[in-house]
Amino acid sequence: MGRGDGSGQGRALSAHLSDELSSEYGIRSLRVRVGDVVKVMRGSYKGVEGRVLRVYPKEGRLAIEGLNRQNSRGESVPIKVHASKVMLIRLNLEDKLRRERLESLKSRASGTGEGEAHG
Repeated sequence: MGRGDGSGQGRALSAHLSDELSSEYGIRSLRVRVGDVVKVMRGSYKGVEGRVLRVYPKEGRLAIEGLNRQNSRGESVPIKVHASKVMLIRLNLEDKLRRERLESLKSRASGTGEGEAHG
């Protein structure tokens, strides 16, 4: 991500899929989007599940529903969790392009896939 042109931001926001999603779509990881349900896998919030409320691409972090803390003024602020420390449990399929791409991956995973390169 050192180029400064945003070329690596998609990779920085990818997270592993749960075992059932991984076997369903035939892929290991996917970019996290607002509305996805994730489970925190590392740190003091390990095991917490929640919907992604906001994505911070430049930081590679996510704000998750239910993970808040009090700041010095007593306001509730979201705790930002790094995308690599969460696992996708349920996907937000409201976006037509994302749904179509995942359906094509699903058909490729369930099909023969004779030596095809997966991209």
